Amino acid sequence: MIKNYLKVAWRNIIKNKASSLINIGGLAVGMTVVMLISFWIWDEVTFARYHKNHDRIAQVLQNVTHNGEVQTWWQVPYPLPAELRKNYGSDFKQVVMSTGVGGNMLALGDKKLSEQGVYMETGGPEMFTLKMLKGSRNALKDPSSILISASTAKAFFGNNDPMFKVLKLNNSDNLKVAGVYEDLPKNSTLADMAFIGSWDRFASDNQLSQMKEPWRPNFVSLYVQLADNADLDKVSLKIKDEKLRHVSAFLAKKKPALFLQPMSKWHLYDEFKDGKNTGGRILYVWLFGIIGVFVLLLACINFMNLSTARSEKRAREVGIRKAIGSLRAQLVYQF
Repeated sequence: MIKNYLKVAWRNIIKNKASSLINIGGLAVGMTVVMLISFWIWDEVTFARYHKNHDRIAQVLQNVTHNGEVQTWWQVPYPLPAELRKNYGSDFKQVVMSTGVGGNMLALGDKKLSEQGVYMETGGPEMFTLKMLKGSRNALKDPSSILISASTAKAFFGNNDPMFKVLKLNNSDNLKVAGVYEDLPKNSTLADMAFIGSWDRFASDNQLSQMKEPWRPNFVSLYVQLADNADLDKVSLKIKDEKLRHVSAFLAKKKPALFLQPMSKWHLYDEFKDGKNTGGRILYVWLFGIIGVFVLLLACINFMNLSTARSEKRAREVGIRKAIGSLRAQLVYQF
């Protein structure tokens, strides 16, 4: 029976080449568009899922009133992490300082490459659960060490073992390779991070401990991993005035207010206005999602309309099949 159904279907396609091409092609194109949109949306909504602790990681942001406008800054002052550890230690598993991902020059002999990298505290690789191919996540305890990505190791050393080889950073620091981590996927906030340098080395080189007004400049990207029993919203309220308590009277007029931005919102909800989140790329996700549903609906309606229009030409076939005993369910199944 099924063989007969397939044979009849194929004969009808051959007999009506033009209409079949339009009908099947239209539905196929529509479904292809929807599939491509679906893959893109899935890539967006699963951003940063590479990190095992993604649901417990957040970044400390601050709202600051400047010229009558509330601005949201993604960097905080250098002394803040120590205060968070001291006053709210039970709410956090880890508090990690880092520079932003920026361009740097890595060199091995005469070979020089411009690479994106960060200086990060020792707990960073553990917090972000980097997959180490060689070495240890704790290697940054040695200020003269550096962790590099697998692609960076390949670029400099080829198939040779990069461990304990020396790379020059920004034509000044000679750092030994103490670990190689797996390249982060493209749908990760830190995807471009080709190397990680020691925060202690960065602090020493820039004499951060000798700053006259340490609470004034905001240059630290501060990441935290919440304790298992900690609620993000409650902790965010707890730390709200921590900076305000330490700044001068002049800076206090700017009403700095800290809050936690969960990792799940770094990519899709990264736009702020007047201190409130206004969305971000999530708007494009919704837009393309609606377009995808519309395209699929249009393709299905077009397919059904064309099929219905052609069904009249097969009335004789239907009549013959019913005359010889075909059931309604069998006819529905065939078509």
